[in-house]
Amino acid sequence: MTAPAPSRKAAKTARVPRSPRIPTAATAPRVPLGVRRTLIDLVAVAVLIGVGIVGWWPSFAGPSYLPAALGGLLLGLGVALLCAWRGWGILTTAGLVLVAYFLFGGALALPQTTLLGFVPTGSTLGGLATGAVTSWKAMLTTVAPVAVGDGYGLVPFLSALVASATAAALALRLRRVAWALIPAGAHLMLVIAMGVPDPAAPIAQGVVFALVSAAWLALRGAGASADAAVRMTPSDGSRSSALLRRRLLAGAAVLVVAGLAGTGVATAATLAGPRHVFRDVVLPPFDLHQYASPLQSYRGYVKDHRKDTLFTVKGLPAGARVRVGTMDAYNGVVYDVSDAGVGSSGAFSPIRDNMSADATGADATLTFTMDSYRGVWLPDAGEVSRIDFHGSDAESLRRGTFYNESTSTAVATTKLGKGDTYTVDTTIPRTWSDKQLAGLAFGAVSMPKASQDIPQKLTDLASQTVADAKTPIAQVRALTKKFSEEGFFSHGLQGEALSRAGHTEERISTLIAGEQMIGDDEQYAVAMALAARSLDIPARVVMGFYPDKGAAKSGTFSANGDNLHAWVEVNFAKAGWVAFDPTPPKDKVPQDQITKPKVVPKPQVLQPPPPPQAPVDLPPTVPDQRGNKDGPNNLLGIIGAVLAIGGSVLLVLAILAAPFIVIGAWKAARRRRRRAAAQAADRISGGWDELTDRAVDYGARIPAGATRAEEAVTVATALTVPAVTTLAGHADAQVFGPAEPSPEDVDAFWREVDDIVAGLGKNASWRRRLLARLSLRSLMGGSRISSGVQNLREAATERIRLGSGAARRRPGTIESTPTRPDGARPESETP
Repeated sequence: MTAPAPSRKAAKTARVPRSPRIPTAATAPRVPLGVRRTLIDLVAVAVLIGVGIVGWWPSFAGPSYLPAALGGLLLGLGVALLCAWRGWGILTTAGLVLVAYFLFGGALALPQTTLLGFVPTGSTLGGLATGAVTSWKAMLTTVAPVAVGDGYGLVPFLSALVASATAAALALRLRRVAWALIPAGAHLMLVIAMGVPDPAAPIAQGVVFALVSAAWLALRGAGASADAAVRMTPSDGSRSSALLRRRLLAGAAVLVVAGLAGTGVATAATLAGPRHVFRDVVLPPFDLHQYASPLQSYRGYVKDHRKDTLFTVKGLPAGARVRVGTMDAYNGVVYDVSDAGVGSSGAFSPIRDNMSADATGADATLTFTMDSYRGVWLPDAGEVSRIDFHGSDAESLRRGTFYNESTSTAVATTKLGKGDTYTVDTTIPRTWSDKQLAGLAFGAVSMPKASQDIPQKLTDLASQTVADAKTPIAQVRALTKKFSEEGFFSHGLQGEALSRAGHTEERISTLIAGEQMIGDDEQYAVAMALAARSLDIPARVVMGFYPDKGAAKSGTFSANGDNLHAWVEVNFAKAGWVAFDPTPPKDKVPQDQITKPKVVPKPQVLQPPPPPQAPVDLPPTVPDQRGNKDGPNNLLGIIGAVLAIGGSVLLVLAILAAPFIVIGAWKAARRRRRRAAAQAADRISGGWDELTDRAVDYGARIPAGATRAEEAVTVATALTVPAVTTLAGHADAQVFGPAEPSPEDVDAFWREVDDIVAGLGKNASWRRRLLARLSLRSLMGGSRISSGVQNLREAATERIRLGSGAARRRPGTIESTPTRPDGARPESETP
């Protein structure tokens, strides 16, 4: 009798209980955040991110970046707290971070693009969108310090926003707070890598980061222990208290050890030497050596624009000089900028708002307006802090202008044209007298090594000139007077004494070796600078404009070829670069020039015709044994050199490829021998041997003594080629069949072999095909030995089957020929 079916209600109550469901982010109940734990986590994250924020100080040369960085920190903490409180996931958190970036980024990082300082505009949103990608590269390719007004505030703002949001989110959501240390540490490393070689406070940063991290871990661990202690029974109260005390003592010990270790490591790292940052290896964005030295155009301006207005300057203080170019490297041909890296005269960076932050002197604002001046060298004066362009080309000029703070020189890759106007905020250095410089030594500045192309006569002249000088300023003043008092002035123009342009080694040697020194600013400035460098005096050449003494003073200075000058600057400790003028006055011209006597024409007299001359015997023509260097012989020599080099390369390649060529030729010869065997049965057997050899090369392991059927099974299993088993049956039928295989049968069999071999290569990778072609396994007897044993077994089996003892043997190789028990070879038999 069957039991009655349970009712539907009973069935519902009698269901098998399910396994407990693992809660997910969508199904798990949201646990309220504890006030104490939340406060500890937020404070710890704020301090750790703040340690990294301090590292931006040298990059901005002050606190100008703090509103952007601290604003990003507070926004990140707020987003993380809100999302953790509401239980929102990672996508929502990332979306809110993005909204905060675009909503508050303008007011904090790009205030110059906003309306009223905080309302975002289209320019603000565009700058935030592109700056998230481009500001990092710009930060590295600009010489520090950088300015927030140029958009560089996006870097500390965005890094603090993302790092604080990530660290706080991990800390508030996870039990293991150690995960939150990863983004905080990554932020600190990012600040170090993108900063400057001179850190802000490495010891303090390291110690604070280590102590706060250890304290945070200890407090979170102590909190977990306290929670566990509360859950214990009253009888375990003493045990829980002891456990809590041990955890607190262990945390304090960790703090002490971490502080000592952090201090020691930071001190060792600081004393070891300057650190290397990303900007040390990033290629500079501008190479000045693609432009000619400004000193090469000196005589051209003097000759072609002597009275033409090149540009005008408004607001130039009395005694100030307009600088065009500064050169400190000489190669025997031209005085040019050096390429010694950061800090050299060739290291230019894009202009920004806070250049020359350490300049001292009188502040001035100058307005330059271009007229006939053309070129890439941007005229300026003093130590420039800001350059503002005006007009329709202002944006392109701003993007293409670079500045070198060590030489106070600017370059505009977008060449200046007539009408271009720009304003320069600058600091005009003070003027130093010889009395003020008397107690100062030469400055310790980085200079290119003294050129080996300095004329020896100039070196001797410099040593003799400063022999009696006792102080650095006395040495420089002696060199200045040597040229300005003993030399004569001449541009070499029409009506002036001969004076060739240029400042090559030969021209400078001619200047000092002649009976009189005759030249202009170009030659005298270079000569004095080279003389000073031969004495290890830090000197450089400057070309620019300044009014001549006695010129009428007005509110606007007009630069032309007549007031173009070149002078020498020497660096003194505490004073910086001081200008010296070694050029003689323009009115000091040579007085003893030999003038040509006036030619008085005489009346013309008709002269008789010259007498006829006897023919001259010319010497025999001697062929030129030197050959035509630019003719066919030279061409043949070039062709011969190319052929020799090409032949050498081919020979080396042939030597390297020789083993592979030999292996390929050996296998090809073996195939031809098998294909052209005398007996048709041998050609069939050779085809099978070719297949098994190729299978061995592809990695198949064929056992010795196996029959063709067994070999086929092995190959089909190892290489997944089912057609091999069918081909093995065809081979047995052709070799041991009653009739001799026909040529058509042989060709058909070999076609099947070639198809299977091609399939092996088609299904294998290129690497395996290459290794199979170069394999020596089949050449060293991998399948040949097994074929001989196989043929013996096949012949014996066939004799038993036929009962005549005269089964056809497989002619060909010794391995394929059965032998009698006495070892003698049987004669050929036919079935």
